[in-house]
Amino acid sequence: MRPIRLPEPPGVGGMETPEIFTGAAAATVVVRRAVVIGNGSPGAENQCLGLVRALGLADHLTLYRVTRPQGGINEWLHFLPVSLHKLIDQVLRQFFRNTRLAPVVEGRKPYRVPNGGSVGVGLSSVLEADAKKIVAVARDTFEKEGPTLIVACGWDTISYSNSIRHLASGNVFVIQIQHPRSRLDRFDLVVTPRHDYYALTAGGQQEIPRLFRRWITPQEPPGRNVVLTVGALHQADSAALRLAAIAWHDELAPLPKPLLIVNIGGPTRNCKYGVDLARQLITSMYNVLDSCGSVRVSFSRRTPRKVSDIILKEFAGHPKIYIWDGEEPNPHMGHLAWADAFVVTADSISMLSEACSTGKPVYVIGTEYCKWKFSAFHKTLRERGVVRPFTGLEDISNSWSYPPLNDAIEVATRVREAIAERGWSVG
Repeated sequence: MRPIRLPEPPGVGGMETPEIFTGAAAATVVVRRAVVIGNGSPGAENQCLGLVRALGLADHLTLYRVTRPQGGINEWLHFLPVSLHKLIDQVLRQFFRNTRLAPVVEGRKPYRVPNGGSVGVGLSSVLEADAKKIVAVARDTFEKEGPTLIVACGWDTISYSNSIRHLASGNVFVIQIQHPRSRLDRFDLVVTPRHDYYALTAGGQQEIPRLFRRWITPQEPPGRNVVLTVGALHQADSAALRLAAIAWHDELAPLPKPLLIVNIGGPTRNCKYGVDLARQLITSMYNVLDSCGSVRVSFSRRTPRKVSDIILKEFAGHPKIYIWDGEEPNPHMGHLAWADAFVVTADSISMLSEACSTGKPVYVIGTEYCKWKFSAFHKTLRERGVVRPFTGLEDISNSWSYPPLNDAIEVATRVREAIAERGWSVG
């Protein structure tokens, strides 16, 4: 057996670090802080914040937001990279200033990042995204505060997170949520739903004309730095729901049971519908009302006015049904905590992911309107037994359960493993 070299007494010159202690020294590099880069979309930023919560860093984060010029011709330029869009906006404003075309070109002034805690984690301020500034802080404070975890989500954030990793790879660990479509090796980890790879499945290949297959992304199966989820990450973990249950106790606890929560989203590119779904929902709700104690309905920002108007007209004044008017405070977390069952429109992966994390019955309406990867998502939920179709034949008082979806916890585990491979740990 090789003898262990003990350290020499203090004051003896030339002392080297004993081999027995080198592993412990390496483990002292701890990630204790996070930077979230959002794009102003609540759904995208909610995913970042959900992962940060799961990693235990919610009290040590800074939120930056990527913004674009708004209004006028800018609404047609969102396909451009953010930096190019801002440059074109500046040039057009200068060129057409004080002309008749100025209102068409300018619209509203460039969007300003608002201060406030609307993102749900008690942040007092939101900062304008600046990759160079984030890099400078990460470098300057590395020795004292350790590495910085960078979590970004959304198309507009890709160039920022990519630049930060390129400029400060030894000081940061960069996670990009949602598939960036190309060059995934630009990031330490990419977190994306499994259905984003639907194009590579047999069913997906059949739906794509052969002529267009080379243009559909992704082109390759997930690599080692890709973490696949079932749905969207979110902040509705058990701790958050316990707090919500306390906060909304006085309003929701006295309601007659079972309490059915109906969450209505809005049509998307892969899940198009209109007033036909609203009428279908109304009919099914009337059919299950006898088995409900009370019903609460919420609309999202995407809900078309014509859909909400039909439902409001039909159920306004109904003794069992309450429709949230959109005014603060938002009861969404309280609904998740106190609901006995949910009905959710098929378009919203975020709302479905949150509801399916509770282990309570989740009924989905409108899956027949979904196509492409949305269909794959719903198929996965049905195969796992976490959702059932809402037909109007249900007895809401008959409860059922399933293993709740825990995407954020599972991703957090993979993040810790990947960070450990760098010789770091998450504090």
